[in-house]
Amino acid sequence: MTSSLASELETHGIAVIPELLSIDRLEAMQAAFAGRLQHQRWNDFDGYEKTEPFRHMVQDALTLHQGFVDLALHPLVKEALREYLGAGFVLCEAKGWLSLPTRRDFHGWHGDAWYDQSRVSTIPREVKVALYLTDVRSGAFNFIKGSHARQVPRTVRAEEVANVAADRIVEVAGKAGTVILFDTSGIHRQGVPMLEPRRAVFLNYHQPDVYLQAEDVAYYRYHPLLLNAAFLGGLTEEDQGILGFGNKVHYQEHFQRAPAHRGFRRLSSRLFDTKLVLANHARRIAARLRKIVGKR
Repeated sequence: MTSSLASELETHGIAVIPELLSIDRLEAMQAAFAGRLQHQRWNDFDGYEKTEPFRHMVQDALTLHQGFVDLALHPLVKEALREYLGAGFVLCEAKGWLSLPTRRDFHGWHGDAWYDQSRVSTIPREVKVALYLTDVRSGAFNFIKGSHARQVPRTVRAEEVANVAADRIVEVAGKAGTVILFDTSGIHRQGVPMLEPRRAVFLNYHQPDVYLQAEDVAYYRYHPLLLNAAFLGGLTEEDQGILGFGNKVHYQEHFQRAPAHRGFRRLSSRLFDTKLVLANHARRIAARLRKIVGKR
C-alpha cells in the first residue's frame, strides 16, 4: 500500500485513500472542527478566521483533537512521505476551512507558491494531505495528473488548461473521511460550482531547510506548530522530528504580524470598550437599586 502511494505521487502527483480513519475517530474530529466554526474568533473567544468572502479558516488543527495528530503521523502517510520527500521532512502547517456555497471560481487553477524561487534552482517537493470532513459531491478537489514538478508554482490561466485531456483531470468527490495526498506543485483547484458547504483539513509537509518566499516569512505562515500536550503521548523520535520538536529554522523571536484593517480594528475595540463601560455602569446601578430595595 505504501509503495503504491509513493508510486502514485511519483507518476501522477496525487494519491487518494477513500477510507483511512475509523468512523468513531472521524465523527469526533468532525465535532471538534465544527466547534471552531460556530463564530469568528475575536477577543476572548476562539473560532475561525476570515480573509476572503467564501471561506472560514480554522488554524492550528492539531490542537483540536487527537485524530488530527494521528492522521498527521499515520504510518501509511509517514512511509509514503518518507519515500517521496526523503528523510527529515516536517509537517509545517495544519489548517482547514469551511468553503461556502458559490458558483464563483474564486480559487482557480494554480500550483502552491511557498519557496523562494530566486534561491532554488530546482522545484522542491511539497505534499499536502487533505481530509474531507464532509461528504463532497460538488466543489470537489481537482488535480491535473502529471502536472507536478513541471513548472514553478503559480496561478494558471483557464486558457492554459483548456486543452488538457479529460482523463488527466482527477475530480475527487468522496465521502467524509476521504484522504488525498498531492504534490502542491501540480496544477489543482477547488472545483466549481460549490453547491454545498465543504469542510476539509490540509496538512502541509516539506523539507525544513528550503528557503521560504518573502511573503510567507513576513506573514509567519510556517511558524512552529501549535500543539496540544494532551495529544503527544508515545511519540517516536521520528514523530517528534515531523512535528518540529526543537526545530527553530523558521522561528522568529518576538514576531508581530503587520496589522491589517487598522481602522476597523480601532472602531471595534472602541465599541467593545464602550460596551464594557456600559456593562460596568449597569452593574453598579443594579447594585445600588438592590441596596435601596433592601433598606425598605
